[in-house]
Amino acid sequence: MYYDNEIKALKRSARYRTREVVNNDILDFASNDYLGLSHNKELHNKTTQALSELPLHSSKASLLVNGYHQIHKDFEDSLKEANNFEDAVVLGSGFSANIALIEALVRKGDELFMDELYHASGVLASSLNGINVKFFKHNDMKELSTILEASDAKRKIVAVEGIYSMDGDLVEKEVFSICDKEDAILIVDEAHSCGVVGDKLMGVFDLYKIDAKPNHIKMGTLGKAYGSFGAYILASEHIIEYLINRAKPIIYATSLSLYDTLLAHNSLKFIRSNTNSLKGEIALRQRVVFEELGIAVEGLIVPILIGDNAKVLDMKNKLFLDGYAVGGIRQPTVPSAIIRLIARLGQSEDELRVVCKSIKSMTV
Repeated sequence: MYYDNEIKALKRSARYRTREVVNNDILDFASNDYLGLSHNKELHNKTTQALSELPLHSSKASLLVNGYHQIHKDFEDSLKEANNFEDAVVLGSGFSANIALIEALVRKGDELFMDELYHASGVLASSLNGINVKFFKHNDMKELSTILEASDAKRKIVAVEGIYSMDGDLVEKEVFSICDKEDAILIVDEAHSCGVVGDKLMGVFDLYKIDAKPNHIKMGTLGKAYGSFGAYILASEHIIEYLINRAKPIIYATSLSLYDTLLAHNSLKFIRSNTNSLKGEIALRQRVVFEELGIAVEGLIVPILIGDNAKVLDMKNKLFLDGYAVGGIRQPTVPSAIIRLIARLGQSEDELRVVCKSIKSMTV
């Protein structure tokens, strides 16, 4: 067959992947449902009830061709108000949002500066249309500052993540002042930080108390802390206006489903109404992880370096048989194989403590 050799090579290196149907009897320490809102029936029922009262249930078209509904606008308005940005636009997924931003913003004569651990969607986008891109060492603000100063590009665009999806570490606060100094457009992918960090749980802009400036762009996903699906981009009115006119995943894709948009909006309201209790639950889980594994985490992603693909798969499978789902992450997603534990609020403190003890027993 066409790709037999490639598939065999993946199997030999323990990098072969399969789809696995979710087993709801297994305790979930693998998904990015950080706040456990995917299991919140009140949010689901509230959303379906409101949707059932509308004359339609599908968005039907692109945002620019009769597919922009009041549900979209209401959510965008709430997002920009909660995050103190001028404007917002919702779209189909975080992957699409990164493609939209990078493909549209980086034009001829511009230069893109991307953290080497930026999400695969951004890396893919950087290879489109001959984009001029430079990768800098992970979270190395000295290198970023140096290469930005040396660039004579027409526009400079920097892409970082708020919390990095595999290492679980925060972006350095200094990136904001560096980009402001160099008048560089700054994209912050807040997929794994929004809903998890900050006084208002709105992410790293909130955590670092950064006032949104015309060169700042915040992108986030709705399929993680918000327990829904889709993504949003927050920026100045000028940049959102430009993206609506140039970003292909916005122009040519059907607009975000009404259910997902409305569910995410209800989740945003829930987070804003329960901020203090959620922050307490997050802090509790961070404390359990430190007590049991000796790992201090800034969000809810706990990377446990194993370094061996076969051992990671063996640990993942043994934990599954014991009733726990965790991530067994291998190359090329990470340089060296890890167990990726998500200390999500959907599972209890006691359940988290037990799975941490099990992981520790396998690594000593």
